[in-house]
Amino acid sequence: MSRVQTVLRYVVLTLGAVLFLFPFSYMFIGSLQTEPDPTIAGAFPNPANLTGQNYVEIDESISLGTGLLNSGIFTGGVILGTVVFGALAGYALAILHWRGRGLTFALALLVQVVPFQLLMIPLYVLIARDYGLADTHLGMILPFLINSSAVIIFRQYFIGIPRDLFEAARLDGASELRLLWNVALPLVRPALLTVVLLTFIGPWNEFLWPFLITKDASLQPLAVSLANYISNVAATASNPFGATLAGAFVLAVPAVTLFIVFQRYFTSTNLGSGVKG
Repeated sequence: MSRVQTVLRYVVLTLGAVLFLFPFSYMFIGSLQTEPDPTIAGAFPNPANLTGQNYVEIDESISLGTGLLNSGIFTGGVILGTVVFGALAGYALAILHWRGRGLTFALALLVQVVPFQLLMIPLYVLIARDYGLADTHLGMILPFLINSSAVIIFRQYFIGIPRDLFEAARLDGASELRLLWNVALPLVRPALLTVVLLTFIGPWNEFLWPFLITKDASLQPLAVSLANYISNVAATASNPFGATLAGAFVLAVPAVTLFIVFQRYFTSTNLGSGVKG
């Protein structure tokens, strides 16, 4: 690659990074402003117009720590269920031979086109009325425990693993669960990370279902608490715009940080390296 191409590549990447980070920069600076500045100058810090009071006000109103904890419990439970059930189902669809495997995979694809809003009312009746799980973390997590996208991702990665690895392990007496744990999963770590990152953003920003299933403010995730603040409390704040941006920034930081830290792991592994000869 020539010097001109290298410089051009870095210029393009730098511009892309600036465009990607600009909304978050604007959000952070806006969350620190004493008086809102909607002009272009508001995108740049002005020491005379900066304060941390916006974070104090919104924390006093909705408790950012409690909201973050609830979001973490909700998201962590969903990720755990998604990874466990996704890996088990993906392994069964990719490696095991059983009647109806193709039909089951077709149904997993079909589920992708069914909007969650269509199932929300029946799920609410089932979970809140029949199971009595309203105002509980389990009630929030249960509808999202199995994710068909995760099943499809794991299946596609497992299909790429050489069958010789499984046959050799079976000859040594390994069970299917041990094959999954010791052979398959170590070779599809990019799939694990992809599923975790793609799953994280959904429940972390989920609003409608937690809002529907929880009425206790102490159990609501930060996205729901922030929406309630905007609807009911923001009008009485000294700087509603700044306080809202402060809450939104706190909500966005974990997701943005996670993607920035782990983006370099979005690479495929050399699955064939496990087979000699």
